[in-house]
Amino acid sequence: MSLSTPTLTPEVLWAQRANLVYVTVSLADTTPTIKLTEDKLEVTATSDGKNYHVSLEFNQPIVPETSTTKATARNIFFTLYKKEDAWWPRLNKGKKLNFVKTDFARWKDEDDEDDEPEQSEAMDMGGMGGMPGMGGMGGMGGMPGMGGMGGMGGMDLQSLMASMGQGGGMPDMGDYGGDQDDSGDEDEDDIPPLETEDGKN
Repeated sequence: MSLSTPTLTPEVLWAQRANLVYVTVSLADTTPTIKLTEDKLEVTATSDGKNYHVSLEFNQPIVPETSTTKATARNIFFTLYKKEDAWWPRLNKGKKLNFVKTDFARWKDEDDEDDEPEQSEAMDMGGMGGMPGMGGMGGMGGMPGMGGMGGMGGMDLQSLMASMGQGGGMPDMGDYGGDQDDSGDEDEDDIPPLETEDGKN
């Protein structure tokens, strides 16, 4: 006397967006028989010598023509497009089914999806946010601290700060050396001859 092989119910994972539903039927290495309508999904398969069957009546209608099915070595994956954009309270109609679990790897709440564009913009702005710091590098040319380095040639920091406090700005660049010192020396060299010529006249 032979005993019939019992039919088991596989685990089903689901997640959703406003416009679609992801459904994963946990059946490995199988060629399933699938029946998909706008209101219902049925999967029948044999895996590891055991018979499986699952039947789900959707919470709301889907569009089977644009929905897709992919059977892999690990599971059967469905991308089901909703007939109307709406967030479902659960995958199926009626009471909660024990074999239907949340697919946390793909799950997003309604609030999370609403925030996605803002998060993307924030990331873009965050990337741009690093640039003003680089812009600050341009300001190094006007930083008093950089001018103070030139003061090592003949002006200490205290004198520099005192000069800035009294003059309301940078001290005379003639004290810093460089090309401007040379131009200052030329002016001083030019003055005595003018005075000498005036004395002769």
